[in-house]
Amino acid sequence: MDMPVNVPVDNPNADTEWNDILRKHGVIPEKPPSPTPMIEEAIVEARRLAHENRLEGKGVDELDEFEDEEDDEFLDTYRRKRLAELNTISSASIFNQVYPLQKPDYSRDVTEASEKTFVLVLLTSSQGTNVESQLLIEIWRELARRFGDIKFCQIRGDMCIEGYPEKNTPTVLIYKDKDIKRQIVTLRELRGSQTTIEDLEQVLVSVGAINRTDPRLQRQNNEDPTQRDTVRSMKKCQPTEGDSDSDWD
Repeated sequence: MDMPVNVPVDNPNADTEWNDILRKHGVIPEKPPSPTPMIEEAIVEARRLAHENRLEGKGVDELDEFEDEEDDEFLDTYRRKRLAELNTISSASIFNQVYPLQKPDYSRDVTEASEKTFVLVLLTSSQGTNVESQLLIEIWRELARRFGDIKFCQIRGDMCIEGYPEKNTPTVLIYKDKDIKRQIVTLRELRGSQTTIEDLEQVLVSVGAINRTDPRLQRQNNEDPTQRDTVRSMKKCQPTEGDSDSDWD
């Protein structure tokens, strides 16, 4: 009976003549491809996107600053594009306030209404000592005023769901097409009592309720959206773990 032969291999990924012989005879697997070409390709693509989208996030009133840097035709095209976006947002802004909910009307005012637009429901605390709940109520008003194409609703948790735990307030439910797309139970998964309007804006972006280049967004640190494109492109070269959100109904 043939006995297996142990072939000494210090580093199977090393570029040596001995390893080449072993790979040729199938003793060790082929060397995995170098990630360098993928990284270089991602950098080139990120730079291309950054150039094409260099004016994304700029308001119409900011475009005059680029007259000496950009082609007039390009600026005019982008200006018309931005004005069209603003007109679309303006015509869709029909809410602009927080709507108080009553339990009997929940299906009509929330579930059915979500067929036409995103509907966000805030379940508040019944106690005035709940700091997170009071904070989110204030943020809710500002978001509703700014994003009038999204319907913001509010109801006390225990009035919406009998026996709803006080410790679970505030709770945010995001509806679209009669389904809950995301739920946030208390502000722990954001920044707790330090949560800001910008944090909730990013939630709206993540579910697709608003576009990341929406001119109504408050940019916390004036971050250029094209820089985020560069980061995303680089991350494509790295393995990531998928997130999963459980649904509640």
